[in-house]
Amino acid sequence: MKKLINDPKSVVDESVQGFGLANADLVTVSTDPTFIRRLDAPVSGKVALVSGGGSGHEPLHAGFVGKGMLDAAVPGAVFTSPTPDQILPATLAVDSGAGVVHIVKNYTGDVLNFETAAELAEAEGISIRTVLVNDDVAVEDSLYTAGRRGVGGTVLVEKIAGAAAERGDDLDTVASTASRVNANVRSMGVALSACTVPHAGTPSFDLAEDEVEIGIGIHGEPGRHRIPLESADAITDRLLEPVLSDLGISRGDRVLLFVNGMGGTPLSELYIVYRRAAQVLADRGAVVERSLVGNYITALEMQGCSISVLRLNDELTELWDAPVHTAALRWGA
Repeated sequence: MKKLINDPKSVVDESVQGFGLANADLVTVSTDPTFIRRLDAPVSGKVALVSGGGSGHEPLHAGFVGKGMLDAAVPGAVFTSPTPDQILPATLAVDSGAGVVHIVKNYTGDVLNFETAAELAEAEGISIRTVLVNDDVAVEDSLYTAGRRGVGGTVLVEKIAGAAAERGDDLDTVASTASRVNANVRSMGVALSACTVPHAGTPSFDLAEDEVEIGIGIHGEPGRHRIPLESADAITDRLLEPVLSDLGISRGDRVLLFVNGMGGTPLSELYIVYRRAAQVLADRGAVVERSLVGNYITALEMQGCSISVLRLNDELTELWDAPVHTAALRWGA
């Protein structure tokens, strides 16, 4: 295993410390317990957004803390849920009295720990709404979930819900907006190689040089099937067809197309995937109004990508376009 680390046990702590130092104009880092909050939080009168999950998916979630997105992010150990002892202080730290929305990817540990933290926060008098993200069409259940996994759509939920909170929407409206995004986004991914969790020291699964895993999860969970390596266009078609079918995309639909890298794939290859996906959508008569390409929800150094499609309307487009200023996503601010 070759990694730029000092000690596998200190990877998350040292990474979070470095993130805080590099983005001191945007965030404040708490180290006991560990969480990252927006520098100006709590923002008076504003609904706060808190998300989190296992580390190893950077820039998710810490990279999305700031104006127009999250108020706090709670990182667990690599591929391991944060604990209620982290989530509760983060929630308390950013609540302004307007309530807090927890955005939770559908993994069993995340769901249980955020649920516990929400109950404790409500006992402290904070109003909590929880939105579960489950956009992955690859499988209904996996090693980590009951139901569909939360993957690339999480970024879109956090951006659009964050914009709704920033414009002053109330707690129920922000939660409803987040749920509406989740209901209208679908994703599917592929792995060309495995990643290595630092404390494990070996790849999380085995793939031959001429194989790819279709429908992979962001922790290396198995997908739908393993196939011989194909062209980028053929793999893109395999990912996109279930997404469009499940979402029911038809002629005239307006969409956001998001091609996400898993951490080890160059942008040049992601744009090849985007090119084919845009062609397929155009052939179906869908209108790609917005796009995002890059590494936004990763799996350490895994080679591969995911494709997400979000059905848009005027309001969701306006919220997507709204100013955002975070370490990993920024425009208009």
